[in-house]
Amino acid sequence: ASCLLLCFRRSLLTPLIFCLLLQPPLTQLSIVKQPNIVLLMADDLGIGDVGCYGNDTIRTPNIDRLAKEGVKLTQHIAAAPLCTPSRAAFLTGRYPLRSGMDAVNDYRVIFWNGGSGGLPPNETSFAKILQQQGYSTGLIGKWHQGVNCKSRTDYCHHPLKHGFDYFYGMPFTLISDCQPTEPPEMDRAFRRKLWLYTQMIGLVIFTATLGRLTGLISVRWKTLSCLAGFSLLFFLSWFSSYGFVRYWNCIMMRNYEVTEQPMVTDRTTALILRESTSFIERNKHKPFLLFLSFLHSHTPLLTTEKFLGRSRHGLYGDNVEEMDWMVGQVLDAIDKEGLKSTTLVYFASDHGGWLERQEGKRQLGGWNGIYRGGKAMGGWEGGIRVPGIFRWPGVLPAGTVIDEPTSLMDIYPTVVHLAGGVLPQDRVIDGRDLMPLLQGTVEHSEHEFLFHYCGIHLHAVRWHQKDSGAIWKAHYVTPIFRPLGAGACYDRGFCPCFGEGVTHHDPPLLFDLSRDPSEAKPLSADTEPLFDIVMRKIGRAIEEHRRTLTPVPEQLSLSNVVWKPWLQPCCGTFPFCWCDKEGDN
Repeated sequence: ASCLLLCFRRSLLTPLIFCLLLQPPLTQLSIVKQPNIVLLMADDLGIGDVGCYGNDTIRTPNIDRLAKEGVKLTQHIAAAPLCTPSRAAFLTGRYPLRSGMDAVNDYRVIFWNGGSGGLPPNETSFAKILQQQGYSTGLIGKWHQGVNCKSRTDYCHHPLKHGFDYFYGMPFTLISDCQPTEPPEMDRAFRRKLWLYTQMIGLVIFTATLGRLTGLISVRWKTLSCLAGFSLLFFLSWFSSYGFVRYWNCIMMRNYEVTEQPMVTDRTTALILRESTSFIERNKHKPFLLFLSFLHSHTPLLTTEKFLGRSRHGLYGDNVEEMDWMVGQVLDAIDKEGLKSTTLVYFASDHGGWLERQEGKRQLGGWNGIYRGGKAMGGWEGGIRVPGIFRWPGVLPAGTVIDEPTSLMDIYPTVVHLAGGVLPQDRVIDGRDLMPLLQGTVEHSEHEFLFHYCGIHLHAVRWHQKDSGAIWKAHYVTPIFRPLGAGACYDRGFCPCFGEGVTHHDPPLLFDLSRDPSEAKPLSADTEPLFDIVMRKIGRAIEEHRRTLTPVPEQLSLSNVVWKPWLQPCCGTFPFCWCDKEGDN
């Protein structure tokens, strides 16, 4: 009887052990389960503005908590130094040059809600793939990827056409023009010129009219009438757009509906936060993707009274601390619904801080720590090196720091893989799946080369020489800082990508970022024995990279960025566009 009992137990144990051996570890189970994904993106935040990246005067306890509970990347690189192209690369996993979202001229971002350029309909965002995988997808906050193509209601560039089930926020970007008490920001120098030309034309007509009335000038009344008509048309041609920036660009939308025109900035923060936590609550029973694209840390630095005067860095510091509080509120909402262990949270900035953004003695832009340069500079580290933090309890090791080159474009293949989706096979995807690196199953990033563009112009290239640990970076073009010796283009407000405001280097400036992260001491053939080898290697990489580029329509061409009245989103009968549908709430 005892033998029979022993045999019976063995017959039960053998298949049980076999089944246990086939079971994947807990972390893999979590991945297969399709985690919730929360992407938090700041706007113009410098890497030096965050506590866990070395700032000891701006308080960011919630962002710091993410780093403590997750993985912090120290070489996280934006694909472009400005909002529109950087976010296009983030959404598509591709250099913005590939989708036509980088500029051939000085208009390097979407300039109007009523323009025709934007993220092309044939681009596949990660939201679209996750939507196909059964995710509820939401975008709250800033879009800045265009709205319409040919008519006011085609919405060809709208978030809902790019895979988001729900959108609440600004189709444009926050600018100082949105705040009536602030001086205008958009195309400020160009607007001054237009005013000057208008006044000059008016003065000429006024002088000619006086001369005709006094008999000092012999000119026909018909000629004066034509000049006056021309002057009026010239004035209307630009004032109809630039005179109403707040109404045309500073609007809020829910899906396809304009809810505020112009936006009521006093309550924007509360509405963005309410919409974010509400989205989490509504979708807690199925996998969801929430892309919270903050309006914070971008001028005019909308900050509620509760946070004004709290920081040691004026209004900018107050604004960053309020954004950190909002991050905490979102994390609390995740915890409240019991979703912490099944949610991947990611925090980053779209590019570096804006050094030149000042009003008098007030610094309204961010700080990029030890890194040279800032926003709009395609090559220098300060314009493209950004915070990058991942948290996923039980899957990613807490308190980990990774000093390997990674890119905002890597989010695309990472979240697609986690959702069980497949990357598009008909196009080049420049991003790489970060999960093996984040989990520690591989030692090095898959990126050997990263290409740093300013508009369509290649300014710099980095080579990660994995066997030696060196991070070589060659600068082919750099902006000319003014005043001389300054660290930015304070004379222009933005550093240019081409023309008289840049210097072309032959041979290129070479740095080893592993030894000189501040890019302070360029190497030469005399000081670096590997100089020629490194330059040949990078040169071959550029040739190979350029062979993968194909011509595409330029979304930021002059004809696409100009304001077109027939494309302007409007909540009334154009041009009488005014509404406040959030007022009762």
